[in-house]
Amino acid sequence: MEILKNRNFLLLFVGRILTNIGDSLYAVAAMWLVYDLGGSTLYTGLAGFLSILPRIIQLLSGPMIDRVPLRGLLVYTQVFQAVLLLIVPLAFYFDFLTVGVVLAITPILSTLNMWVYPAQMSALPKILDKKQLTQGNSLFSLAYQGIDVACNAISGVLIIVLGAVSLYLWNSIGFFIGALLFSQLKIKKSIETSDNNANKRSTKSAVTSKPKRNALKNYWADMKEGLRYILATPLARVQMGMIVINAAGGATFTVMPAFADSLGGAGVYGILLMAQACGSLLGAILAPYLKLERLPLGYIFAGAFCLSGAAWCLSVFTPWTWLVVLVYGLAWFPGGITNVIINSVIQKAIPQKRLGTVFAAASGLSGIAMPLGSLIGGALGIVAASSSVIAGCGIAVLCVGIFWIFDSTTRSLPSPDNVDEKWFAPYTIATPEKSVSMHTAP
Repeated sequence: MEILKNRNFLLLFVGRILTNIGDSLYAVAAMWLVYDLGGSTLYTGLAGFLSILPRIIQLLSGPMIDRVPLRGLLVYTQVFQAVLLLIVPLAFYFDFLTVGVVLAITPILSTLNMWVYPAQMSALPKILDKKQLTQGNSLFSLAYQGIDVACNAISGVLIIVLGAVSLYLWNSIGFFIGALLFSQLKIKKSIETSDNNANKRSTKSAVTSKPKRNALKNYWADMKEGLRYILATPLARVQMGMIVINAAGGATFTVMPAFADSLGGAGVYGILLMAQACGSLLGAILAPYLKLERLPLGYIFAGAFCLSGAAWCLSVFTPWTWLVVLVYGLAWFPGGITNVIINSVIQKAIPQKRLGTVFAAASGLSGIAMPLGSLIGGALGIVAASSSVIAGCGIAVLCVGIFWIFDSTTRSLPSPDNVDEKWFAPYTIATPEKSVSMHTAP
């Protein structure tokens, strides 16, 4: 594969694989260890909440990603995660490991991950040609989803054979290796405009006199700019729909254990998680070969999530467990495709120096919906059957797809092949140097 001959991409790709392995195994080990130490689902629920909550921080992390060297950011986040993970085996060895220790490091690790993934996506177009972006994003999604499948399959065995504490140690070693790989990257710096360079020269004395105030002011300005790229352009329709879909996902995950228990127990739960990961993985693998980049973006998303919502809803009403697993897995196939496509669109349409900000804003906005969806799903699960909650989530996803079909703004979105930075020209963001009118989506 030609893309793998690119040394920078290979380093970034292998480093991403190690990061994904560490994250996936850590998530399983942490939930098991918290339950084992605390003896109550109250603690596992708290652990889940603490792991999701830092997604909000992604709204704040974007401007920093665009300001610091990406290589250094990737290296140091891996090192910090490796050190934090070592706390658990050390605490176990010196006999002071408690559920509080595990819960304390959980949000810190999750917060560091909120920086890693936008940084990786921001680095990708700096080391690949535009014509290779779809393939590069597909391989990134393949690594992410494939590792989820593998880790869901073997995590239980590893906990039995090695123990949850030992998994923390091995994960730490993996993060150290990832840091070493990322340290070898050579990433091009974003090219700043002549206006920005001139502004820097003319305001040099002012910046040095009031560095903290100006830095904070510019930081918040950049963060708002990243949000505007998502919320004040036609992409807002897609982003708002994805927030609803992510909320439905959060509600589904909350009641899935109860639903799986009604079908046969923990084994079925693991199989359903694997089916979900396999569906997304298959979509990511096939995305470059389906040649969907020629179709309008709005039609791609509308069709994908109409199919996803229908399968999501129907899966709980099928009469056989194997068919439930199959249909539920297929419900996640369209999402794997759209993840690859939307990443490529953002990388083509957003100026490189703003990529970290925009990816962080998009991920943060989507991530905010998941804990809210979890709370709603948990409340509904008390008064309604788990299958009814999952079916309702599927209907919500289907409604989003139908809305995109009839929404004129979504239908008018260009095809991914026709997207470039000029596409955002009518929606130019106002800067401290000059103000440019912004036309919001109708």
